[in-house]
Amino acid sequence: MKVQALKRSSGASVERECVSDLRRTSRNLNPSYHPMQRAREYTRAVTAAKMERMFAQPLVGNIGLGHRDAVTCSATSRSALLPLVSGAADGCVNLWDLASRKCLAEIPAHNRNVTGVVFAQGGQAFYSCSDEGKVHRWTLHANHDDGKGGAASHAPVATWRCNGSFKSLDHSWTDADRFATASDEAVQIWSPDRSHALQTHSDLFGSDDTVSTVRWHPVEGHLLAHCSLDRGIGLHDIRSNKALKKTILQMRSNDLKWNPMEPMNFAVANEDYQCYLFDMRKLNSPMRMYKGHTSAVLSLAWAPTGREFVAGSYDKTLRIFRLSEGTSREIYHTKRMQRVHTVQYTADNKFIISGSDDSNLRLWKAVANEQLGQLTRREERSMNYRSSLVERYKHLPEIRKIHKSRKVPKAIRNLTQQAVIQKESADKKQANRVKYDRKGEHKFTSERQKVVVKEVS
Repeated sequence: MKVQALKRSSGASVERECVSDLRRTSRNLNPSYHPMQRAREYTRAVTAAKMERMFAQPLVGNIGLGHRDAVTCSATSRSALLPLVSGAADGCVNLWDLASRKCLAEIPAHNRNVTGVVFAQGGQAFYSCSDEGKVHRWTLHANHDDGKGGAASHAPVATWRCNGSFKSLDHSWTDADRFATASDEAVQIWSPDRSHALQTHSDLFGSDDTVSTVRWHPVEGHLLAHCSLDRGIGLHDIRSNKALKKTILQMRSNDLKWNPMEPMNFAVANEDYQCYLFDMRKLNSPMRMYKGHTSAVLSLAWAPTGREFVAGSYDKTLRIFRLSEGTSREIYHTKRMQRVHTVQYTADNKFIISGSDDSNLRLWKAVANEQLGQLTRREERSMNYRSSLVERYKHLPEIRKIHKSRKVPKAIRNLTQQAVIQKESADKKQANRVKYDRKGEHKFTSERQKVVVKEVS
């Protein structure tokens, strides 16, 4: 007699290598068998959006004990992850290790307010400038021995002076032997091997006002951009030793940074509570406006990806803006944080560093709900699935409300509501002018066209 027995193949879905493994199951993806799939996905998206806000804890902590006075400037290395240098209003420059968040050295560098710090191209040295009219070059490691058997200290390797005061400095991205300074005299180009400036750009289109910010172009090593106190932003070409063109805005710009991935564009932080994105080939109007702050924007920094930037404001908050969106995706604040003078992104695009008037340096997560540390493969898949669900359904009202909601201080909420009322009133008034204007003197003008007063070239 012939007996037939059931036999399962080695790839059957019910077999497991060990008891703790999940059983492998097959699933028919035909939509006709899953009529409630979209409803289930929507429910999961709502849950994912709520979890995203529940686990949002952006503040990692303070960096060391901070400074003794207000933090005025900071810089991260362009070739390493860990070094951070910061300057304070009392003239001290501190060197930090970001991994341990500890102070490596406290250097009494200047007698007055430190207005700028920057790392050299190789990352083994950095520069600092001050209101006292001096620029010092320092090494990362202690280079001075007092001869008494004590610990080695930092001493300036070289010093440069000017008749006025330095307001900003930046090092070339392409040339290791050049750095630029902005002062109440002009924009100057220096070399570490010479005691006098290589070039001096003092003719800024008929303006003798102080230059507050200078930035090298990250790709074109002969181009610089500057902000001045006469509300201007301008470009310089060191090959021809002259200024190229200049644009006068409605209000003064406090900071300027080039986009590292799209270096033809740069962003400026303005006194009119907004940030502007400009194309250096067309300075007659900004490409995009970024709104949200309720006071003057003091500083900004691009993410290494070039897809977003962070701005610090006089209203004691940080806001993160995506390149393609005019409103902020995140707002960071604490009860103790005061006016934010400086912001930086770390080179791995995971953290943001802020320095404020309360003498503290703070470390924030670039993505508020991101989990720190090593993730398992299952955790990573789960987080990616939840984020894709929120991205897919974020246009729906319930998910949009959860995804966009942020708790802000009462003062900022009131100022935001007041700004909305003022804008609606101004728009209504302008609409009435245009409607009842018989001579045709009034017309509608876009907001971007109102930013630029005139262009000088």
